[in-house]
Amino acid sequence: MNMPSFKDLIKKLSVLRTNSSLMLPIGIALVAIILFIPNQLLSSKLKQQIDADSVSKGKSVQSMEVVPLEQLEQKEKYHQRYAQDANQIALLAEQTTERELLSYEIFLDPNARSTSALIFERFGQRFRETVDRLLAEANAGTIPTGAELDKALQQSPIGSRAGSVTARPSQYRTPRTMLPGYLGYGFGKTAEINRTIIEEICRERAQSAFVYAQATDLSGYEFWGTYKYAGVDEAVKDCWYWQLGYWAIEDVVDTINSMNSGSKSVFTSPVKRLMSVGFSLGEGGRRRGFFTGYRRSPQQRDKTDRPSYVRSVEDAFIVPCTQRYCDDDFDIMHFRVRVVVRADAVLPFMKELCSAKQHKFKGYLGNELEQTFMHNQITILESSTKAVELESRDHYYYRYGEDAVVELDLIGEYVFNKAGYEPIKPQLIKDALKAEIQTGKR
Repeated sequence: MNMPSFKDLIKKLSVLRTNSSLMLPIGIALVAIILFIPNQLLSSKLKQQIDADSVSKGKSVQSMEVVPLEQLEQKEKYHQRYAQDANQIALLAEQTTERELLSYEIFLDPNARSTSALIFERFGQRFRETVDRLLAEANAGTIPTGAELDKALQQSPIGSRAGSVTARPSQYRTPRTMLPGYLGYGFGKTAEINRTIIEEICRERAQSAFVYAQATDLSGYEFWGTYKYAGVDEAVKDCWYWQLGYWAIEDVVDTINSMNSGSKSVFTSPVKRLMSVGFSLGEGGRRRGFFTGYRRSPQQRDKTDRPSYVRSVEDAFIVPCTQRYCDDDFDIMHFRVRVVVRADAVLPFMKELCSAKQHKFKGYLGNELEQTFMHNQITILESSTKAVELESRDHYYYRYGEDAVVELDLIGEYVFNKAGYEPIKPQLIKDALKAEIQTGKR
């Protein structure tokens, strides 16, 4: 490669001197080219940053609702009330399970394991006394006993020729033994007179009460009547679960009171008879689908009917449509109620049973200022009705009036908010439930 000679360089410089007027524009052009490229790069980046930060924020500001100061204060008050409502709902949920206790000397006593059996016996006495009071407030009556009918027949002008009704206990009499010519009525005119006497006695009983009900048809009443102390642990369990059961019984009777408000007798009452309240399906019951009625003798009523928690489908009477089982927030119990109601009172009774009810609460020691709370803990899972067979042994001495009546059979779900009663739930109950979960029995 040949290097340019000195003469060539002199010639080129001469050309530049000759065209010196072009030097300034060329220099400016070169500087402009040098500055243009980075300036374009910088402006593009700046535009993106402005779009991201300023323009988008500006659009957000433009779309924001402009709230006057007065309205802002109102909105703040609204949010405060909303928060208060949420807290109030939680409080009301707790209050549903803050219920009056049958005994205030068992569940909160840390020394319960060393206490006398007398406190458990007193619980049982209180259970029976309170059930009796509930039925008295409902103006409940019963059918005449066999002894009462015997006495009435013997006092009649033809009493010496009348048979003995008590020869067959009235609750187990079959329909055919009630017909003329069979034991208890005599024959011919004697039977006619005896039937008239018994009819009059039965009608008087119906006119003197608002509803047929007897304590022995309510689970727990006979259990506590023949209670035998079997150690502290078992006694605490009995008291705890029957306390839950009593609350359900109380709600059923309160429902009947509400339905029969204004009635003058069984004849005018929508709810004619409380047949039973129980905590097991009993004989003839089925775990799924509709169920049939059952009757057990007093000797057969034992702890198998004690209320219990529904921890899984295996504990349930049926597969619950609510899909509710015991969890961290709620305890679940199933129960069964059977009543005779006027045919047009079926749905009103079910609605009333599931409605909110008042209760009193004075603390779990029973020494606080009494407050009035509301509870609404029942959901009906299944129902069935069947016609009343007036000549059957279950209804023969009952008089329901001229209304069309049916037997209504219900399975109910009872929900307990744990936050409301967890402080008094016995530790041995908690331990037993925890152990069942850990051993896979749940």
